[in-house]
Amino acid sequence: MHNEQHYLHTLFEPKSIAIIGASETPNSIGVTLVRNMLDSGYKGKLFFVNPKHETVFGQQSYPAVDTIPQRLDIAVICTRAETVPDIVDACGRAGCRNAIVISGGFAEAGPRGGALERAALESARRHGMRLLGPNCLGIMRPGSHINLTFGHGFAHAGTIGLISQSGALCTAILDWALPNKVGFSNVVSLGAEGDIDFGEVLDYMVSDPRTENIFLYIEGIKNARRFMSALRAAARCKPVLLIKVGKHPAGEKAARSHTGALVGADDVFDAALRRAGVVRLANVGQMYAAASALFSHFRPRGKRLAIITNGGGPGVMAADHAADIGIPLAQLDAATITRLNELLPATWSKSNPIDILGDADPTRYGVALQACIDDDNIDGVLAILTPQAMTDPTQAARTVIEMARQSDKPLVTCWMGEEQVNEARKLFQGAGIPTFRTPEPAVDLFSHISNYYRNRQLLMQTPPSISEQTPPRLESARLVIETALMEGRKTLNEMESKAVLSAFKIPIAQTMVARSASEAMVLAEELGLPVVMKIDSPQIVHKTDSGGVRLNLNSLAAVRDSWLEIMDEVKKNRPDAHINGIAIEPMIQKPNGRELVVGMTRDKIFGPTIVFGPGGTSVEAYSSDRAVALPPLNSVLVADMLASTRTTARLGEFRNMPPVNMEAIESVLLRVSAMVCELPWISEMDINPLIVDEHGAVAVDARIEIENMPITAGRYDHMAIHPYPTHLKSSFQAKDGSWVTIRPIKPEDVRMEQEFVKALSPETRYMRFMNTIREVSPAQLVRLTQIDYDREMAFVATIDADGVEKEIGVVRYATSPDGESCEFAIVVADDWQGRGLARRLMGILIDTARSAGLRYMHGDFLAENARMLAFVASLGFVLSSHPEDHGLKRGVLVLN
Repeated sequence: MHNEQHYLHTLFEPKSIAIIGASETPNSIGVTLVRNMLDSGYKGKLFFVNPKHETVFGQQSYPAVDTIPQRLDIAVICTRAETVPDIVDACGRAGCRNAIVISGGFAEAGPRGGALERAALESARRHGMRLLGPNCLGIMRPGSHINLTFGHGFAHAGTIGLISQSGALCTAILDWALPNKVGFSNVVSLGAEGDIDFGEVLDYMVSDPRTENIFLYIEGIKNARRFMSALRAAARCKPVLLIKVGKHPAGEKAARSHTGALVGADDVFDAALRRAGVVRLANVGQMYAAASALFSHFRPRGKRLAIITNGGGPGVMAADHAADIGIPLAQLDAATITRLNELLPATWSKSNPIDILGDADPTRYGVALQACIDDDNIDGVLAILTPQAMTDPTQAARTVIEMARQSDKPLVTCWMGEEQVNEARKLFQGAGIPTFRTPEPAVDLFSHISNYYRNRQLLMQTPPSISEQTPPRLESARLVIETALMEGRKTLNEMESKAVLSAFKIPIAQTMVARSASEAMVLAEELGLPVVMKIDSPQIVHKTDSGGVRLNLNSLAAVRDSWLEIMDEVKKNRPDAHINGIAIEPMIQKPNGRELVVGMTRDKIFGPTIVFGPGGTSVEAYSSDRAVALPPLNSVLVADMLASTRTTARLGEFRNMPPVNMEAIESVLLRVSAMVCELPWISEMDINPLIVDEHGAVAVDARIEIENMPITAGRYDHMAIHPYPTHLKSSFQAKDGSWVTIRPIKPEDVRMEQEFVKALSPETRYMRFMNTIREVSPAQLVRLTQIDYDREMAFVATIDADGVEKEIGVVRYATSPDGESCEFAIVVADDWQGRGLARRLMGILIDTARSAGLRYMHGDFLAENARMLAFVASLGFVLSSHPEDHGLKRGVLVLN
């Protein structure tokens, strides 16, 4: 499509602004807004509205909005809450495009305020006007001389887009930014997000050429799917850095579930950000350091850090802090050690941190740094210098800068002290190399750079909900769940839980429930001794505590005696419990087995969350050592999940036990992910323990909690991240006998898409892109292939060309901000035009848009493109002249 302006363009580049409630009253919001706009040197038309004044600061004041002689882009309202709904209505009638409501006293002030807020929003919607706020600080666009905030002070123009939910935090950042010479492209305070929300402003920043990276200040999230969707779309194009304040209370956690008790809501938020390609920071200082580092010439790699120091103490401080925040110190390559042995004094540390001793001169810094740059085991370097009698801090800095110029490995420096290192610090700043006074923030920054790199990799992953190699028996799993729900039960018993796991090909220990002592002996004989016996009661979760478990029973007599003992003890300990019987299962004997827990819990905001950690009875003891991830998972995401917990280390060779079969763990995690995607009824699940050894994994005990789903729920509505929609794949045989596959696009299609655009004829390319491009830029390719299946859809048609998949057509739609309509585009390879492929692609796209609940589809076409106009008319599109461009026609199709 040709470059249309973003629909929030008039909010950020207004040609006319009115301040309603403008005044000269000292300390009022009205006077601050007027002063800020007059001081900022705004070039557009600025109007003041206040019926009580003839003039404000010598400029005419209008009695009401409708007396202003021209249409407004923005009306800023700072009058009392009870006057706002009528003013919004008047602005709408006057054709104003946007309103910013600075005033407070709405929903946050109680029911009456809530009613006023709803009335104002309804007026705005009725007139098709967008509303920012209420209760917000306003917006700033320094490069366009716009300061519509009631903060005192202004901001430098720059490349950072700042979006904050809290006005107070906004002011704090602006105060900090001025003396630090940090500039902004946009500053937006969202307030109550009555209408314009986080996702929309984020979307605008992505399209804004002045914004190079985005800072977010978040207190809470209303709509996880939209938030994740916007965040991922933004992070694909620009670095996004985020500070979240107020670790939100974990809510009423179900104490009866291991998994539920293990997951703090903050872990889930972190897991969500990892998947969104975003870096989370702790404070404003880190924000600036990370932003400037992401713009330097580094190419971030991984996490393995090398520390070069001329003092033992600071090296240890840095190493300790790295250990605390999960940054591993790199193992130096043997060749690097040999090389340093030749070049450094004999007493150097021989390991990382590389202590080059107190008398280190600039040459020694250069030698050590070069060795680290050349070592492939090292992903980044922290160089520390403490001024000692022999050091020359300035010359050492020059040497380090010289070396760094020839490498793109991340380098962070920490020249400690004041007087003697001032000059060196200035040199580092001039060379764009981050520099700090103490080791800890330097290590923090390196962790942010490497997290950014890792999270970008995770953002690229779009796993399907189910792997195609081992399709689960979905019907049988659903049947078990539906039967329990029909009986009014919310907890599946152990046999039912295992039946669901088994339907998803997760290996289980077979369980059978005996209702009498003699039945117990028959079942034990069938399953084969030794067996385990456990009480089966919906009220008893911790079976051992109630006396309801016996292990390793080797004879039928022992089984009979245990039956009676268990019944006695449980009735004594838990007289309230309803007993179904006693479950019998084989005693799993794995001398090398390790016990793990794999579970799923549902976060209030982000939905299903998968948890992995040490299992058995030690679960709570190790509760801090667990990994949390959002489904859907694939092998890359599972590897990341396993890398983030210490449990994984105990799965290698451990106390003379051979390493466990890691593929078996991966397979269980992938199948649990599939379960969570495809069975939205599951609200909580524990496999504990999952016993894993060198031969494989087996689920010994399992428990699943379920709940009813709304009938109208879409297939993946319960998830924050939409899985790759495998179910939309189809294929057909073309007239020439070749098979064509039509499937949703995915990130791995980048190369194929590039080849496809390159091969189009100039005419086709012009008709499609409305300009004469030769190739699509890498950033555009990312936008085209990494899509969010929730907001947009793209289908590629491919054929097999000598064993290689080749694209022959692509069709896509993107949902408009109103959530009701979408814009589509289609392009078919020249040699496939006129063969019915376009019609088939459009049919699939229209069906998909319809089932996503969209009501209209529209597209813009060149007026001279007669073939395309005839084609869309034949599909039922109604054509009319484009409202803003005579060279174009607009087509609209009603979907429902």
